[in-house]
Formats: sequence, structure tokens, C-alpha cells
Amino acid sequence: MKKKARVLFVAQEVTPYLDETPMSIIGRKLPQGIQERGKEIRLFMPKFGCINERRNQLHEVIRLSGMNLIIDDADHPLIIKVASIQAARMQVYFIDNQEYFERKHTLTDKKGDHFADNDERAIFFCRGVIETVKKLGWAPDVVHCHGWMTSLMALYLKKSFKDNPLFAETKIIYSIYDDEFPGALHKDFAKKVMHEGIEKTDVEWFKNPTFVNVSKAAIDLADGVIIGSPKINADITKYLKKSGKPVLEYKGADEYMDAYSEFYDAVLEEVV
Repeated sequence: MKKKARVLFVAQEVTPYLDETPMSIIGRKLPQGIQERGKEIRLFMPKFGCINERRNQLHEVIRLSGMNLIIDDADHPLIIKVASIQAARMQVYFIDNQEYFERKHTLTDKKGDHFADNDERAIFFCRGVIETVKKLGWAPDVVHCHGWMTSLMALYLKKSFKDNPLFAETKIIYSIYDDEFPGALHKDFAKKVMHEGIEKTDVEWFKNPTFVNVSKAAIDLADGVIIGSPKINADITKYLKKSGKPVLEYKGADEYMDAYSEFYDAVLEEVV
């Protein structure tokens, strides 16, 4: 009997924990739909400070917490929390850290300015997901990333953790949305991203870490790309065409579920 394909969802936004946006609705509905289509799923998101822990019944998973991640020579404790979406028979894992995620806003402050440490928050989130999946001992066949904050998953999985048996066969799918941030992330992003197995040539795009360049870096290492918004940055569209990667064009609310599931299967069957 063929084993169930395992899909790891790494999402920047998931409703009902954050406000409804096109991305957060997909973050919530897609894992349920994929689970209902016979695949096994896990879902991770950041534990932003605006998420009400009591109302949403989050609790810490002690056996998964307690590790420190080093970013830019500083130690940052990794805390894992979990909640259940009963109607969907789904658990959601949250990556938390007091310094990065305690504040009451997601990516911008109350004036709408992007946080200066969003680069480190993205690094912490992606590495936190990988370390937690390692502790769970759960080998994903597909990792589907949603939102620019998840763009480093491909780099870490394909370079730092490529020899880990859990991830040796993993395919990475990156969804590109219109979640563009202005300007660039921290000027030292390329240095901060460095980790075992990553070469300087792997972080060329991060020397000028604009939204476009961070997206191009994710495209380079992804096994498939999904257009998640009706309209995305024209420069990225052009780069995607040249990349030769399998691409699933934008699908509306009524048709994306089956299309995504079939796209996973197609990417898994591709002999790379």
C-alpha cells in the first residue's frame, strides 16, 4: 500500500489566529483540504504577540521547547506552542520567542513601519520550524511555504540540512504573494543567514535583500512555485519564466484546493 504523502505547511499567516487576508485564509483552509484529500499534514506559523493565547487555547509543548538558536552570535530561546482547530481535526504549531514575537503587531509597528529586525525574525522562524520537525521525527515529502517570511526554508533545507535523512527527499514548493515590503531587510542579512553547509555563493541575493531578491533566492532553490495572488511583482514574474521551474498559475478560491494537491503530486513524481 502506498504511504500517505506528508505535507508540511509553513505559513506567515493563518486565520483565525490573525485577521482574514487572502494568505491567512489559504493558510487555514489549504491544510484541512489537503488532509481531507488523504495526505498527512503539519502546520507551523509564528506566534505573533497579537494572538490571544487564552482565547485560542495555545499551550507550550515542553518536550519540543528549550533549544537555543544562534543568530548573529546571540542566543535566542525557541519556544513551541500548539493549538487545535477542532472543526478541521488539525493542530497548529507556533514558533515563539519573547524578543522576536512578544510585540502586539505582526510585521509592522502601529505607524505601519516594518520592524528593523524582521530579517532575524524570518531566520528564527524558519530555523525554528526545521528544528521542531527534527524533534518530531516527521519526514515531510513536501514543504509548502507561504509568505516572504518563509523564503529561507528552501536555503536551510537544501544546504544546511540536505544530509539529514528526514529532509533528504523533501520537495519544496514556494507560494509567491503580493506581500511586498518596502526597501530592503537589514544590510547584514547575508551574514546573519549563514549556517553550516551554506556557502557565500548561496547568499548572493541577500547582499541587497529586497522583496524581489529574497523571492528570487527562494525560487532558485524551490522544486515548484505557486502564484498565490492574482497579481505579483512583474520582475519576479519575469524571473520565474526564465527559471524553468514548474509553476502553478494563480487559482481562485473555488479551484485552488485540487489544483494544489495535484501540483504536489506532480512535483513529487518529477525525477530531479
